[in-house]
Amino acid sequence: MSVIEKAKEARGAALKMGTLPLGVRNNALLRAAEEIARRKEEILAANARDVRRCEELLKKRKISKPLVDRLRLSDRKLESICESMRSVAMLPDTLGRTLYAVRMDRDLDLYKVTCPIGVIGAIFESRPDVLPQISSLCLKSGNAVLLKGGSEARESNRALFSIIKEATEREGVPKGWIQLIEERAEVRELLKLDEYIDLLVPRGSREFIKYIQQHTKIPVLGHAEGICHIYVDASADLKKAVEVCYDAKVQYPAVCNAVEKILVHKAVAERFLPMLAERLQQAGVEIRGCPVTRRIIKVKPATQEDWRTEYLDLIVAVKVVGSLQEAVDHINTYGSKHTDAIVTEDRNAAIEFLE
Repeated sequence: MSVIEKAKEARGAALKMGTLPLGVRNNALLRAAEEIARRKEEILAANARDVRRCEELLKKRKISKPLVDRLRLSDRKLESICESMRSVAMLPDTLGRTLYAVRMDRDLDLYKVTCPIGVIGAIFESRPDVLPQISSLCLKSGNAVLLKGGSEARESNRALFSIIKEATEREGVPKGWIQLIEERAEVRELLKLDEYIDLLVPRGSREFIKYIQQHTKIPVLGHAEGICHIYVDASADLKKAVEVCYDAKVQYPAVCNAVEKILVHKAVAERFLPMLAERLQQAGVEIRGCPVTRRIIKVKPATQEDWRTEYLDLIVAVKVVGSLQEAVDHINTYGSKHTDAIVTEDRNAAIEFLE
């Protein structure tokens, strides 16, 4: 089936999705989660084939290690996927809610009521766990979806797609509501289908998202890379701050919301940085620091390029700042507006940071 045929089928399904009862949508999500759990060995076998192929490419330096790390599935990750799908099923219905009502004239009332977007095109990278995440949210909100995953995860995506499609359509979700596009060349065709697709959601590099925005008439909802910051304030609980930074870097360094830069107030730098270095270096994290940081702990120097780099690896850049405002200015200059955090016991500082 061609891309345009898949888009037409999705459009037909979308017209029915908006009136699909909440019970059908929720039951379909629960059934899909159940089937993913039941057929996990099939999914893991497909994923193992993807990983083996990509490990060969890694040896030839054709792809990066973070990409291979994002590709891997496990029993634990599949359990998390299933739990997330069940959680989406338990959420309140987003459809048919009256957000606004006003009487315009006698016998003329205006209502603003939530409804589905229609057909969503999702283009994402090598993480196969993104496929059930996007599918779940689209189904819950009554939208059809065309999915284009990274070629690195081809077999994993195919396995997950087939299971979700079969399970949900058996529960009464319109046939064709979910479509899978596998070839990179098909993306160019996808970008031309503004007649059938209502919104594109690309996930990837800054260059990739700009390319999508510049080559389509379809509205695009996208973000660039995740240059994420944690600011450790002068009033921070330092033990808590160490654990927050450790978890944000080590738990899953290859995802776009992992911390890449840690900013530390000068008032606590002498005490905090040795604690941080000991904890991170035990986990194999490479620390790159500003000149002040390097006077306190022995680490590699951070270059100007480091402040603009998304590592997606066990690397973090650390800078000592003189004030909360300096931290905010640094984040506004170098951050990607993805995910940033403050560790503080001062409520006013937290409010100022958020504002």
